[in-house]
Amino acid sequence: MSSPEPTIASTTGAINVRRRRVIVAATVGNLLEWYDNFIYGVLALTMARLFFPAGNEATSLILAFVTYGAGLAMRPVGAIVLGIYADRIGRSAALYAAMFIMGLGTALMAFVPTYQTIGVWAPLIVLLARLLQGFSGAGEIGSATALLVESAPAGSRGLYASLNASSQQIGFVLAAFVVMVMNLAMTQDEIDAGGWRLPFVFGLAIVPAALYIRANLGEPDIFRQRAKERRMRSAFAIGRAGSLLLALGMLLLYVIAGSVLFVYMPTFAVQKLGLTGASALFATVVATCVTIACTPVAGAMSDRLGRKPLLWIATVSFVLLTYPAFVLILAWPSIALLLLVQSGFGMLLALYVGPLFSALAELFPTRIRAVAVSLTYGIAGIIGAFAPALATWLIVVTGLVGAPAFAVIGAATLSAFALLAFEDRSGEPLS
Repeated sequence: MSSPEPTIASTTGAINVRRRRVIVAATVGNLLEWYDNFIYGVLALTMARLFFPAGNEATSLILAFVTYGAGLAMRPVGAIVLGIYADRIGRSAALYAAMFIMGLGTALMAFVPTYQTIGVWAPLIVLLARLLQGFSGAGEIGSATALLVESAPAGSRGLYASLNASSQQIGFVLAAFVVMVMNLAMTQDEIDAGGWRLPFVFGLAIVPAALYIRANLGEPDIFRQRAKERRMRSAFAIGRAGSLLLALGMLLLYVIAGSVLFVYMPTFAVQKLGLTGASALFATVVATCVTIACTPVAGAMSDRLGRKPLLWIATVSFVLLTYPAFVLILAWPSIALLLLVQSGFGMLLALYVGPLFSALAELFPTRIRAVAVSLTYGIAGIIGAFAPALATWLIVVTGLVGAPAFAVIGAATLSAFALLAFEDRSGEPLS
């Protein structure tokens, strides 16, 4: 009689291979989305000059950041369309469609002529590209989160979902690194003459590989089990509207703190601290690497300790420490201190987002999980995308250079109220 060990080993190996493929397939789109987002963010000064000439730097920069935010106005539409598609047809099908649309937006950004060449059509094409990226990105986050938590082994949902957040941060690091190398290798005139396009072309090169990885990707067991009994209902069904508001409140701190302390910070460091663009980006890259390393750790910790304790620690810390940190770097502006402060914020952000995505997924049943997570994240993303413009505006109206801290503190306060109503379901099976 043959031994069962080879069969068991081969089955285990197949499961491990599938889980690795699921992780890569779920995270690569998030990586590209946030790569494109952060490329635009860290190139904001260049984009303002080339596409939004308005007579003075402040107005041009605000217009550039508003377009960055307005691009995410399509997130609720993309969340509903691609989220329902994911819940009815499948997670992998929705992720494939999202990647295709995302690639179209990236291609437009890579090859759009400047304002000097085609006038007002230039910012309109940039806006169209941002709309496509916002539409696809909204469906991406919910489908990827659902795929990860539904494919995770028992007791590992926090860890698996945290990889989704890590992929966003890896996208930022990759974007910041590419722009940093570009700044070191080119003069500003060379960048304005067309060098700024290279980061978008590099991002576009990821799309074919991502589409290949997502092709013919299977669905999680729990999704297939619910397929016959699933009757699609609105995410706003009675009893779920409260969960949607709760999820939105919990997301506010993540999207606003991430936008202000990482997307906006390189611009702030150049304009207000007098640092060079390359050094400011270096500090942000190092700090984000800290976040990447700590996020899965926080996710795994939440599988053991629960989601709520870690979320509370991070929220209270942001309320208490953000403004003093801005005061500190304004009093002694230097690359070393900026790196230290941003790395501290990176650890706090990891502590918050590590358990966040699994907590959001656990709020909703399988039949509406993708659309619910996508919709709440899409709405939160709109708010977060306007945070750099808000930070710039706060400095203007208050006259306080450290005023961007108020945006983060306000978001943390609102998220704290949401946490008061949050019921931790980390130890329960998915519904």
